[in-house]
Amino acid sequence: MKLKISLLFFLAFSLFTNAQVTISPATFNVTDQITITVSLAAQSCNGIPTTAPKVYMHAGAGDDSNAFGFGAIGNWGQDDGIGLMTNNGNGTWSITLTPSTYFNLNATQQANATKLGMVFRSANGSQELKKQQTPSGCGDFIFNIGAFQLNLTSPVNNSTTIMNAGGNLNIAATNTGGNASYVLKGNGLTLNSNTSTSSYSFNHTNIASNTNYVLEVTQNGSTITRKFTVIVAPTTISQAVPAGLQDGINYNTSDATKATLVLDAPGKDFVYVAGSFNNYQPNVSYAMKKDPSSSKFWLELTGLIPGENYNYQYWVVDQTPIANSPSLVKTADPYSTLVLSPFDDEEIINLGKYPNLPAYPVGQEREVTVLKTGQTPYQWQVTNFTKPEKDKLVVYEVLVRDFDSDRNFQDLIDKIDYFKNLNINAIELMPVMEFEGNESWGYNTSFHLALDKFYGPADKLKEFIDLCHQNGIAVILDVALNHAFGRNPMVRMWMNDPENDGWGEPAADNPYFNQVATHSYSVGNDFNHQQARTKYYVKRVVKQWIEEFKIDGFRWDLTKGFTQNATGSDANTNAYQQDRVDVLKEYADYSWSLDPNHYVIFEHLGTDSEEQQWANYRLSEGKGIMMWGEMFHNYKQLAQGFATDGVITRMGHTSRGFTGKRLLGYAESHDKDRLMYEAVTYGNAAGTFPVGGNLTNALNRMPALGATSLLIPGPKMIWHFQELGMDDSIYTCNNGTVNTENDVITGDCKLDKKPQPQWVENWLTSPSRSPIYDAYSRFISLKINEPVFNGSYAISPDANNTKQRIYIYDNNLPSTQLKNVVVLANFSVANQNIVPDFPYTGTWYNLMDNSVVNVTSTNAVINVPSGQYRIYGNKPALLDKNEFGMTKATLFPNPSNNFFQINVVTKEVAIYSITGQLVKEFKGGFNSDYTYSIDGLNQGIYLVKVTDENDNHTSIKLIKK
Repeated sequence: MKLKISLLFFLAFSLFTNAQVTISPATFNVTDQITITVSLAAQSCNGIPTTAPKVYMHAGAGDDSNAFGFGAIGNWGQDDGIGLMTNNGNGTWSITLTPSTYFNLNATQQANATKLGMVFRSANGSQELKKQQTPSGCGDFIFNIGAFQLNLTSPVNNSTTIMNAGGNLNIAATNTGGNASYVLKGNGLTLNSNTSTSSYSFNHTNIASNTNYVLEVTQNGSTITRKFTVIVAPTTISQAVPAGLQDGINYNTSDATKATLVLDAPGKDFVYVAGSFNNYQPNVSYAMKKDPSSSKFWLELTGLIPGENYNYQYWVVDQTPIANSPSLVKTADPYSTLVLSPFDDEEIINLGKYPNLPAYPVGQEREVTVLKTGQTPYQWQVTNFTKPEKDKLVVYEVLVRDFDSDRNFQDLIDKIDYFKNLNINAIELMPVMEFEGNESWGYNTSFHLALDKFYGPADKLKEFIDLCHQNGIAVILDVALNHAFGRNPMVRMWMNDPENDGWGEPAADNPYFNQVATHSYSVGNDFNHQQARTKYYVKRVVKQWIEEFKIDGFRWDLTKGFTQNATGSDANTNAYQQDRVDVLKEYADYSWSLDPNHYVIFEHLGTDSEEQQWANYRLSEGKGIMMWGEMFHNYKQLAQGFATDGVITRMGHTSRGFTGKRLLGYAESHDKDRLMYEAVTYGNAAGTFPVGGNLTNALNRMPALGATSLLIPGPKMIWHFQELGMDDSIYTCNNGTVNTENDVITGDCKLDKKPQPQWVENWLTSPSRSPIYDAYSRFISLKINEPVFNGSYAISPDANNTKQRIYIYDNNLPSTQLKNVVVLANFSVANQNIVPDFPYTGTWYNLMDNSVVNVTSTNAVINVPSGQYRIYGNKPALLDKNEFGMTKATLFPNPSNNFFQINVVTKEVAIYSITGQLVKEFKGGFNSDYTYSIDGLNQGIYLVKVTDENDNHTSIKLIKK
């Protein structure tokens, strides 16, 4: 009797919870319009009050294995109207939709959609309503899609059965709603059919080849399909890999109708190559051969048409996998240089991001690799680019997605004058390798050798790099080789996949990845850099970008993760780790073996003792590894007008024990919030010139921040639009609100797409923004062109950190040359007197305009207004194009073979070598149509100093071809 009461209570409770959400009509197809209604009446698993002003639905469509698998709609925690329901006024909320359009389902997804899943939340996501599970817990509301339901009992839907040739397969299914018609197809051909039945059984015997099955069941005009596959084990041919082949695609240089694929797959029994060349129905002729002395499989493809786009996958089989690992994995090539994605490509095509992108093959799943023989190589204009000196490098960090409105490489190409006029000599692109999704910073990389298509085709990146090289600008790539994400083939081929959905984490037999990260800063799946295969993969990545794209350097992301000895401990991760030192030196050595002048930059942010090992490595050969030198917190304090932590001595390399100038110091980067946002939001609100709450006062400080960072000897970096005083928080959300780094549960907005006020509002003409750009341009010109800024330095405050003094000098320079520089800056919220401590009295010059300053006492105080700076030198410096009053001069053609012209009337034109030696000059009056001959000059980069008819000066880089 007690059992009966409990059962009745359960049934009543079940009916009540099901009644919380109703769909009208109750039975519906994926193309039918439906109304979903939810009641906020009190119940378990409900935190949304009946008085809630807004209710949002998060919902998705999928199949029996995952009700959200074909796509989910909703942005948790954002009040953006996506999934917003209508208040019915009686404690219930409704939303009307058609699943096929609401979830943007393609034809294949519509045919396979059987489930609709949903949960509900308040506007900010802090309250939610879910379904109470039995016997306990909270879960998603799940509803059936379709006028009737089909249950495939054998084999499992979307499963793969591996068997020997001649085996049998039993297919069994049942349906609801009465009799239906069953049709079984194999590789597109009808194998069996049965009508007027509610159950089905068929035994397919003597199976000789790989077969893709589709079971089509139709009732009253509605059809449901189920898919499954049989893979027949081939007799694998044992044959050595031909000499000279590498993993991935090997194009035949003498015969464009052939290509050889090589896959390293330890522990796997056999591999098929399925592709557009065999309609993704590979027979035994597409079973890869096995090298007897290694774990490599290989296959030569023949009969290819040169210039035609093919695509393929590896079907990798382990007949005795470890627990929770799949027997079959369908995956793109780990060494793909272009992949097609069923997840990302539709948006890329719709937005026109990648003209003529090959279509993803219909009916397939996961990424596929593009193969194309007989490709026409890019014609490089600059084939012998001379990289700027490491010590004088000024790196401009760019996220392509957020640089301009089109968010592609063409935007960067179109803005080349912006970079040139800023005088930077290197651009660092945040990761552009194939990452998961289309809206990303790129650190969730899945294919490290492939370019992400969202930014444009490979030739556009090459065009940008070529253009940069034509203008003396190096290009550096940010590479995330600490980890890879779940779409990566080397994760998927050896993964735990207990849900059997084709995704998982590294399994115990994975030859590339750790199951548990061996450091405390883990993201994605953690590479084991002590494994020979991982090292081989990393070196292939390095080779691809250096040789194919002429990349000048790499910024290695999260190098703290390149150790096997710091599992679960911040203390160990941050401590000196010898294995990490050794493997990163090995990677640097390999980079230099391909390009002796390659820039190697580590984002380590660790102990000085470990960083010294890299910064001083092979320094006598002119090498050495540059270390990211974050100084955000200290410069933030100065931007805010506070003295407490405004110590900036560590912006210089000597404070860290680096023998050479290998500290890439910076005050602002993608990892921290904007200095201007911090200053305005949290700055000192006291004094005559408060910073907090006053954007104008804050912006006035940006040049001083640049002067006290960029001019310190050694390489430096700025984050894009720092030079315009960007004040939008890095945590600005898509809806315009600002989140924080700590809002992990509700989702911080750090990675959200950012607005473009710098172009929309034309900041280059703004009286509060353009002076910052001009000042940064001047600082960079001084740093690059004046040898003293590659000398020694001393950094010290004048009794208070808000009064900074930097002394830069080179005693090896002659007294007739600029050899002593004093930089002063006042970060107080009041005007201040600063003791300059000039090294000697006499005539000094303001290096921003070369105006004369007579120094009669080295300790006589100089009044520096709040937020301002001064730069004094013992000699005037070469003035650049930003000097007041000069009409913008343009030199063309550039690069040039034999001559150039200048678009302004000139008095004098002088040409200097990159080392500062005068090599040619033109004196007299020259009209704008005058032709300046450079016949006698060697190929290389030169600096052309132009004096116009009003005695204004500018300097322009010239490339002589």
